[in-house]
Amino acid sequence: MTSPEFLNPMTSALPTSTDAELLELTTGIRSLAEARRGNCLALLDLLRKLEEQHQHIRETLFREALPDNRQVLYRLLRDIEINGGWPYIKRMTLAELMEKLYAMEGRSEDSRSGEG
Repeated sequence: MTSPEFLNPMTSALPTSTDAELLELTTGIRSLAEARRGNCLALLDLLRKLEEQHQHIRETLFREALPDNRQVLYRLLRDIEINGGWPYIKRMTLAELMEKLYAMEGRSEDSRSGEG
């Protein structure tokens, strides 16, 4: 049987097995990304799947686990303050993609002008 502390989502210390599982998962994700290095579409697919999981966890499990009393809410807010803000997956903007395209075009222009 799982200890009540483990079931409480607001305990500050996670069991060692959970830390190891998260480390294994993180290492696995990094390995998947490395295996797709240079393949923009495959990396984009991986990012979409990660964002999908992030959204699922946030909208279901996390939302269900939100505090229902002030003391637990205070601990959650303290944890966010001490350990960093809200988890966020930043999306690349169209402007960032355009900058990359312009930079590539600039290099292409430079290499063509240097040929002549």
